[in-house]
Amino acid sequence: MAKREPLSLIMGNYTTIVIDFETTGLSPGYGDRIIEVGAVLISNNQIEDRFQSLMDPEKRISGFIENYTGISNRMLSRAPSINEVMHNLKTFLDQHHLVAHNASFDSRFLDAELDRINYKRSNEFVCSMLTSRRLYPEAPNHKLETLVRYNNLKTDGIHHRALADAEMTAHLWIRMIEDIKSNYGFQAVSFGLMQQLSRIPLKKVPEFMMKMRLKE
Repeated sequence: MAKREPLSLIMGNYTTIVIDFETTGLSPGYGDRIIEVGAVLISNNQIEDRFQSLMDPEKRISGFIENYTGISNRMLSRAPSINEVMHNLKTFLDQHHLVAHNASFDSRFLDAELDRINYKRSNEFVCSMLTSRRLYPEAPNHKLETLVRYNNLKTDGIHHRALADAEMTAHLWIRMIEDIKSNYGFQAVSFGLMQQLSRIPLKKVPEFMMKMRLKE
């Protein structure tokens, strides 16, 4: 069988997976685990595929997490193991670029659980929250729910469930790319541009955009 090329190399197009986790707490360094994953595949700036699963963290979650997420201990007791889900998630992620809102949080949990199945991620991340701060400095704040309302984006009204949040982040990501094209005259917006944009000081955004536009 011929080796399958990653979608990101086909016809010069790159693909992105937006990922979100619900967890037992704030840090895998303190023993917290993932309880749900949602992932959305974007290709040609459109949502093409989705992945979602609960995971059994092998311990009870707090009442706060139950109330915050709507995920109960009973639901998790019937869920597949984290290791099983992570193997399936690893296949779904393939070689796609990754996006998350507050990526430092999601990347830590992703890497910790992949390490448990002896796998090291090579996919690169961009933080949509940091990017949004450069594009929408006038927004009230840069929480996901606020940015969805600010941009009048599609939402089913569900928050703090992994797939719903990943879907909202995907719509935000698509809108940011569309706004960059519209406001700065880009024909295409590369993942590398979004990575760089997320890191530069706000006051240098116009200069950076002009420089990158001239390189097209």
